[in-house]
Order: sequence, then structure tokens, then C-alpha cells
Amino acid sequence: MRRSMALGHCICDPRQACPCDELKTVGVCHCAGETRSVPDADAAAVKLTEYVRNPGCASKISKGILQQALGGLPEMNDPRVLVGATCGDDAGVMDLGGTGNTILTVDVFSPVVDDPYLFGQIAAANSLSDIYAMGGTPQAALSIIGFPVDRLPVAAMREILRGGADKMKEAGVPIIGGHSINDPEPKCGFAVLGTCPRGAFVRNAGARVGDVVVLTKPLGSGIVAFGRQIGRVGEEAVGEVAASMAALNKVAGERMIEHGVHAATDVTGFSLLGHMAEIVKNSDVAVDLAFDDIPLFTHVAELAAGEVLPGAVERNRESVAEDLLDLTELTVGQQGILFGPETSGGIVAFMPADQSEAFLRELHERGVKQARTIGVVTGRAPGGQIRVTKVMAQSKEFAMEETKATTADTGSCCCSNGHAAESALPAAASAEAFKTYMATVNAPGVLGVKQKKMILMALSIAGRCEPCVKINAKAARDAGATEAEIAEAADLGIAFGGAPAAMLYNTIRKG
Repeated sequence: MRRSMALGHCICDPRQACPCDELKTVGVCHCAGETRSVPDADAAAVKLTEYVRNPGCASKISKGILQQALGGLPEMNDPRVLVGATCGDDAGVMDLGGTGNTILTVDVFSPVVDDPYLFGQIAAANSLSDIYAMGGTPQAALSIIGFPVDRLPVAAMREILRGGADKMKEAGVPIIGGHSINDPEPKCGFAVLGTCPRGAFVRNAGARVGDVVVLTKPLGSGIVAFGRQIGRVGEEAVGEVAASMAALNKVAGERMIEHGVHAATDVTGFSLLGHMAEIVKNSDVAVDLAFDDIPLFTHVAELAAGEVLPGAVERNRESVAEDLLDLTELTVGQQGILFGPETSGGIVAFMPADQSEAFLRELHERGVKQARTIGVVTGRAPGGQIRVTKVMAQSKEFAMEETKATTADTGSCCCSNGHAAESALPAAASAEAFKTYMATVNAPGVLGVKQKKMILMALSIAGRCEPCVKINAKAARDAGATEAEIAEAADLGIAFGGAPAAMLYNTIRKG
């Protein structure tokens, strides 16, 4: 303080004259080692999100800006590094000798909930997810915290640290040290070290044609957090999201390995499509997603429909090449959901179709209730391709209906006597190969989804397959076909099918 007075400027902050406003108003001089004490009794009243600009993973720097900053930096070539910074994966992987590999990650963000203890839990769960997403086992952690010690009670910082410690204990991970800074905005996170058997780590690459895409947690945490900030969401919705964010991805990470996962990543600040884009680019595959199959938190759809979307949505969208995406069937709000920042989101895993049902069953039995199949890898595509439709004809439920009805999608709908015709595929082909074939046939090409579904409906009428007509007529309407277009397609089917086809269609219409 004496030196500050002599200089006429604060030595802690040279931008301020001495005596500073704080010394004059509350009698505290930071240069003298004094701090403004905030009573611990006030800890219960703390609302952490009031002290941050962007909550949770929405506080991350956008991928586009990050790439600019990292461009041109010197590469640190080291033969021990198996997955490094240039790979853009969830974590780094090193070969340090022995029978396994070492996985390293770090994640820090600002509060996404008001409660300090819950924030600590979420920060820990989020940091552990990178290890789980790579198929690893977390072994140890270092805590990192930024906290405004002169604005908030120390008891609140203690609660953040306690929440993180309890979550790490649940995961069986010791916290062996950490680092803290006096920061105007509270932040918390962890550096985590994990291990896996040698060469057994999972990358954000390696997806294969025919793989099913599984998402283990709902989307919309960033949208709900933003809605809460501007008073558009109540505490009940926030509680649902908070419980999901605090839940570990441990079960999903462990079980996906047992079910032959080919590629995976966790869904965090760069959004579902932002993270998936890396997988499809690295794998050179085309993926079809069904929006209606994607699990969402309560109120997310209505918030997005009203364009209650955080600024990170635009930043995330700008970071994904436009020619990689086909979102033409979705509304602006639905697209916003897919580009929304997630905090401690689920794992998106690409795995063999014949393993996905058992994987989901195990997740549901062990408490991961909202895990869902959301898409399928339909073919090869250099540079990757993601198409998102409202519904997916090749989803499991729809594929089962089509298989039972032997719809015209196979190219040989039904015989004139109503019995199922032979499949266009060889008799020895597996059910999974059939699904892959169906996905390829249904994928848009020169003809769009609507045109294909109308053609299939006409073929179904000509082939006199009642279930096929109903399925394809509904799909055509869902894809935007008008009643006049439906009627004209039906006329074509009747023209080829004759009077029996006309009688069938009239019966369906009356029914």
C-alpha cells in the first residue's frame, strides 16, 4: 500500500489510481494483502449463473476460431504420441510402455447451474467423459478452479470442490492435486489421466457402413441453460437437465467396448452435429439421422421453435462445412437443437447393428434410460455426409414393418395372390445386410425423399400390398407431399394394377 500511495497508482492494477475506489468505499487494499470477506452464511443464497456470461460448454471458444489460433503452431513430433492435438479427438493418447496406453484430457467451463455443489459434480462428470468416450478407465485427476474470492463466499468454492470430489469418488478416481486462480467468473474443471489396453482406445474415426448410431443422453442442455438465464425456463426443467449432466458416462463407455464399437465421441460444447462431423469426415461415410428418434429434454423443442437459442448455435454451425450436411427437411429450431452446445452430454457411438439392441438393453437396465438409436451409416462418402430427416424409413421399427409387409422398397413388393414375393437379395443375406440395402435404396439421390415415397406408394398399390400403401403414403406426407400429389401417384398405381388395385386403394381410403 505504501508503494501504491507513493506511485499514485495501484501496484496490483496499474490502471487504477491510488487510493482506488474499493479502498475508499469499503476500506480494502489488495496491495496490502487484504480481501473483502464475504460471509459464509451467504453461500446458500449464491446463484452461480448470475456471475457468468456464457454458461457451461457454451463458454468454449468456437471451433473455427480455435483452428485459426492453432494453425501454424509448431508440431511436436514424438513417437510416443498415438493421438495428439492435431487429431481433434476427445483426448490425447500416449504409449508410455507397459501393456497399456495412457489417455490424457482436460476440461474447464463456467457454471451451468446455480448450486455450487451440483456444479462441481457436473464439472467432474464432464471431464471424465472424454476418457469414457475413448473406451478408457480414468485413474487420477487434478482439479482446476477459478473463483472470485472477493465477490463470493469461500464456502461456495468449497462446495464446488466437494461436489467434484464426490463425483470423482463415485467414479473411483482420486484427486491428487490441482490449481486455483482468482477469477472474475467462477470456473471449474479437471485434468484426468486414464488408461486402456494397448491399442484398444476408441477414436472419432472408424465408422463402417451398416453401423447403427446410438446416443446415450438427451440433447438440449445448452438451450435450457440459456432459457433459464433469460427467465423462459422453470426450475423443474433445469433439474431434469442437471441430473443428466451430473450422471457419469461410465456405463456407456464400458459397455460399448463389449459390443464392438467402431467409433465414438462425447457430445459437448461443439454440438451433436459438430462432434459427429468429425467422425463422418474421418471415416469417409454417409450417415442418416432421424430427428424424431433423437431424445430431447423437456421444453427443448418448444424453446427452439421460439428460437430461444444461445449464440453458440451460430458459432457451431459455422464450424461445420455446409456441403457436409443435408438439413433441408428440418425447421430452423430443429437445426438449432442439433447445433446447440451440450454440457456433460452423452456418448454418440457407432457400432454393428446386430450389437445395438443388446447394448441399449444393458444401458436401460443400468439406469441409462434415454439412450436411443438415432441413425445408421448408409454408405461410403469421401469427406463425409450427414443427412437428417424427420423420420427414418430404415429405423428399426419401420424396417420391421416394411420387412413384414415386404414393401416395394425391396423392388418386389407382393405377388398378385397377396403372398410375399421372394426378396431381391440372395437368400443367404443377413437381416443386417438387408437393412443396409434398404438404407441405400431409400437414401436421396437424383430423386428426393418425397418423390421416392410417392413412387413406392404407387408400386405398393400396383402390387396390392395394403400395409405397404399405408406406410409409404404416410412417409410421402411426412416428406411434404400434398393430397393432390398423393392422389396422382395413386392413379399411376391403379393404371398399372388394374381394377383389383383400384378396389384395394378405395378400401384403404374408406378405412
